[in-house]
Amino acid sequence: MDVDTDGMGTQVANASGPPLPRRPRASSLPIHPPDYSVGYIYSSEMMSHFSSQGHPEQPSRIQNIWQILVRNQLTKKMKWIPIREVRKEEALLVHSEDHWDKVVAIQYMSDQQRADSEDYYDQMSLYVMSGTTRAALLSCGGVVEACLAVARKELKKTFAIVRPPGHHAEPDEHMGFCFFNNVAVAARVVQQLTPLKRIMILDWDVHHGNGTQRAFNDDPSVLYVSLHRYEEGTFYPCGPFGGMQSCGEGPGMGYSVNIPWPSSGMGDADYIYAFQKVIMPIAMEFAPELVIISAGFDAAAGDELGECFVSPAGYAHMTHMLAGLAGGRLVVALEGGYNLTSISESALAVAGVLLGQAPDELPPLTASEAATETVWLVAREQSRYWKSVDPKACEPREGIEEISFSIPEILKAHRQHYLYTQHEMMQVPLMSPELEERFSSQIMCTSDIFENKTLVVFVHEFGNLRLELESSATCDVQLERSYLIDFSKELIAWVKNQGYSLLDANLFPKPATVATMSMEDVGRDVLTYLWDNYVQLSGAHRVVLIGHGPGCKPLVDLVNRRATTVTKIVKAFIQVVGLPRAPTFPNDIEDARSWYERYSLVIVPSTHPITGPIMKPKDLRRHGTIITIQETRQIRLMIKGLSPIKDFVNEKLSGSPPHNRTNKIAS
Repeated sequence: MDVDTDGMGTQVANASGPPLPRRPRASSLPIHPPDYSVGYIYSSEMMSHFSSQGHPEQPSRIQNIWQILVRNQLTKKMKWIPIREVRKEEALLVHSEDHWDKVVAIQYMSDQQRADSEDYYDQMSLYVMSGTTRAALLSCGGVVEACLAVARKELKKTFAIVRPPGHHAEPDEHMGFCFFNNVAVAARVVQQLTPLKRIMILDWDVHHGNGTQRAFNDDPSVLYVSLHRYEEGTFYPCGPFGGMQSCGEGPGMGYSVNIPWPSSGMGDADYIYAFQKVIMPIAMEFAPELVIISAGFDAAAGDELGECFVSPAGYAHMTHMLAGLAGGRLVVALEGGYNLTSISESALAVAGVLLGQAPDELPPLTASEAATETVWLVAREQSRYWKSVDPKACEPREGIEEISFSIPEILKAHRQHYLYTQHEMMQVPLMSPELEERFSSQIMCTSDIFENKTLVVFVHEFGNLRLELESSATCDVQLERSYLIDFSKELIAWVKNQGYSLLDANLFPKPATVATMSMEDVGRDVLTYLWDNYVQLSGAHRVVLIGHGPGCKPLVDLVNRRATTVTKIVKAFIQVVGLPRAPTFPNDIEDARSWYERYSLVIVPSTHPITGPIMKPKDLRRHGTIITIQETRQIRLMIKGLSPIKDFVNEKLSGSPPHNRTNKIAS
């Protein structure tokens, strides 16, 4: 047998002869095993439970999730956790012994016995076959292992890709596609075997988790929160148990929080509104030591059973909020979800957040009237138990919409007035109805835009609101100590002093009546429209493009769309990018890449990842000049970066004097 004498030596002793030279380690192999912080549970054995007649709860549910994670290479960043069957003593922490016996007995049923009991199981919304018991035991045991891995500090977060689901299984009965209550059993095991006692279970499955609430209805150590279709108790599992007045019993009163949607069609805005107004304030007051998500994806857009419209980004944002609790200890356990595309894409978005990725951007959101009414009623109920829930802050605006104005619109109107009165800037009309709806009064220009030979295009989003809060839980604002910070004042004053014309584009859109485009697409389209109809028709021979924060990416997209004309007249391309974002660069078309390297300036905080070792040198070289500033706040970054911006623009424009200059330097 070959033996490595010291683990790092260059020779291997051979029992039958002289030492052999040690084979070199392949360069693709790591010297040390990866240090994982996120894990996953998955086994194809759980696919042994299936219906020969077809059924929404099908094996492909977990298979498709697994495949999309593999295709996107997320599993390489996650530790695989071996699965096992749940033990009887673990299951009995939640279920009765009779219930355990019923599920175990399914595997021994003959074909005739299964046929004879088909009506019974159909009434319970179940199907059974020889592989059912094994799959149910593995599904429950898998969630137990996922929770223990986090509770024992082996991992920070885990994703249990399991089936059959569990949240409908009650202590004495299996029902609703569920045999064991996976999450409930896992929570009890964690409380028994680890120091963690306060556990929050957030159930966003479109159906109420009756079994989970039943397991902890009188227990103040477990906070159960469910968002689900209710429809006055007519939506499965039916009855009043999932109503907003069902708040627990005995010592557990107030530790069950039901947000019962009155109809189908609920979407991202509705779910996130409920999170902001009710769920997160209660969660912070409860201060869980572990958070478990009963992650049913049947409220996802495209699921015919759920008939709701939650997007993958919506699920990602909810996960992101929950990941801020319990010191980041988070377990995601699969429940329902029956559209294979929707469940896969939603699970991919959630897994990305577990791995530290930022959720995809959502468009401006306004909760529906049904959602705001429901959340207000829930807040009134829960405020009896939780000090952090303020019903007044949730009161619907019904009846006052026609005489009310949103704060962003008031501040935009103020900025429009300021630019007009102080700098004689005018509103730019937009011909597209959708662009006019989203950006009216947000695109301003100086009156000399068509005559001036030098034009500065400044693209940004809304200025920062500096608020002082009475309470971080309720977010009540001290109005007399709150104000708007407009970082563009100094930049605009400098542009005017230089005698240049200015096109100012605020790309923070108004909420659309019917949102058919993403925020990024809308921003890209409005800049392309301005380029085609104003910049190219102007007399400017020298154009300076300046992007701040979210305004940078649309400018790069403009270069990709209009590379030929942009590279002819743009003499300086400046991106001011904060920590959450990475500066981008144009595609290599029409020599845009070489033009960009010559005329671009990127300003980032000194702690930005672009300055770290993970950034490849070839990617750094694609940006012409990079300046780092000792500032992490994006608003201050623009102010502190103004001096190098001035120097860069003056340097680039000095080598490109205007022809027949018509602008005059202001005195």
